[in-house]
Amino acid sequence: MASSLTKDSASTTGTEKTFLGHPRGLANLFMTEMWERYSFYGMRALLVLYLVAPASSGGLGFNMATATAIYSVYNAMVYLLALPGGWLADRAWGARKTVAIGGTIIMIGHFLLAVPVEISFFIGLAAIAIGSGLLKANISTMVGHLYPDKNDPRRDGGFTVFYMGINLGAFAAPLTIGTVGQNVNWHLGFAFAGVGMALGLLFFFLGTRHMSAESDVVPTPMSEAERAGIIKKVLMWLAVAVVAYGALALSGHFTVDWAIWPLTIAGLVIPAWYLLRIKRDKDLDEVSQSRMSAYVWFFVAAAVFWGIYDQTGSTLSVFAQDKTANNLFGLDFPSSWFQSLNPLYVMALAPVFAWLWVYLNKRRQEPSTLSKFAFGLTLIGASFFVMMLAQAAASGDVKVTPLWLCSVYLIQTVGELTLSPVGLSLTTKLAPQKYASQMMGVWFLAVTAGDSVIALLQLIGAPTDSTYWFASQGGLAVLAGVAIFMFRKKVKPLMGGVH
Repeated sequence: MASSLTKDSASTTGTEKTFLGHPRGLANLFMTEMWERYSFYGMRALLVLYLVAPASSGGLGFNMATATAIYSVYNAMVYLLALPGGWLADRAWGARKTVAIGGTIIMIGHFLLAVPVEISFFIGLAAIAIGSGLLKANISTMVGHLYPDKNDPRRDGGFTVFYMGINLGAFAAPLTIGTVGQNVNWHLGFAFAGVGMALGLLFFFLGTRHMSAESDVVPTPMSEAERAGIIKKVLMWLAVAVVAYGALALSGHFTVDWAIWPLTIAGLVIPAWYLLRIKRDKDLDEVSQSRMSAYVWFFVAAAVFWGIYDQTGSTLSVFAQDKTANNLFGLDFPSSWFQSLNPLYVMALAPVFAWLWVYLNKRRQEPSTLSKFAFGLTLIGASFFVMMLAQAAASGDVKVTPLWLCSVYLIQTVGELTLSPVGLSLTTKLAPQKYASQMMGVWFLAVTAGDSVIALLQLIGAPTDSTYWFASQGGLAVLAGVAIFMFRKKVKPLMGGVH
């Protein structure tokens, strides 16, 4: 990365070093995010496969329903914990310190997964979820801090460079961590993920002097009385949890379901409560109330989308291992490699979509926000109809061609590029002024809700390896897309002039 540092001729001093024309700190944040995503997606590519692998091959031997439920709950908690992660930065630590603490907890979590002891594995999984919530909520904020002038023309480009790091890390992780975990040793693969996060932390700490001073500021610090009250409540609830789960363990009644069920319910209740709390806030004017009514439509639709999309690491991962021939054009590869398709497609197609929307806008033919949302939902539903056909083709001992999954991931990526950027933009536009800084966390709660619904279905015994599983969810997503499109004339007035 050092070779990419150049002199910025536009600098007022003429000597300020930059990274591709951007503030130098962007290079370190780019590398931190790339290696953090490398560790996250590498571990995720192995997670369900390790959980279902028999003990004789070093796995935990869970049935598919339990394993995929654990994965869904874990994914839900990562996004749920982004809310308290943002709150801690705003009220206690500041963005830079919160990212440093979060990254350290993530690294420790990955190395705990590398220990071949079951309790260590689950403690490590919890640590990664907590650390990801702390880091994910704040590292993007730190990128924004590098551009004090909100109208800096480099700002959007800086975020584009930063988000490229996400996809580079996500692309490389299954190819390396997945290969080591599946072909050599599960725990060595998890250790590789820990090394990845360690490298991310190294780049972060080396670049501290290049970060914005604003990243060290605590915007609204707590009073000592407030801090003491919160610590007391946290310790009280922690003590209750320790006593309750300790009693279950000592009595021999503890099973993994005692952890999964409460987290699943929390993942459904908290997003609903949070939305209702904002919606019923009497401080909001009529326009803001109306916009929140419109946002509920998009939130529910997004939950359906992400609930299906995030199964790439669970039901689709198991299908790739058990039902798909892992060779193409004479090349043999581990099933975890399929997890690299989405970031590869994103890197290839994102510039195309960025150009397409500008091209259509100039000709006044760009689809409306509602139409884009409807199209994204329809595509994610269509991807599961393709999976239904693939599941039907994989009857008995037949293993289908990898082209089935290649097609599914391509359709899902196009849907993601249609819906996800629109959802992020829409969230900021519809956010009431009072909740402007919190609404991005609310958008992430749609992921939590969607993954929690999938976990609930898996816990009650829905057959995740059947054509019915894929057909029912594909049909639901298509219906949601059609509903958004059909009722767009009723939803649009609720948006209070937002387009």
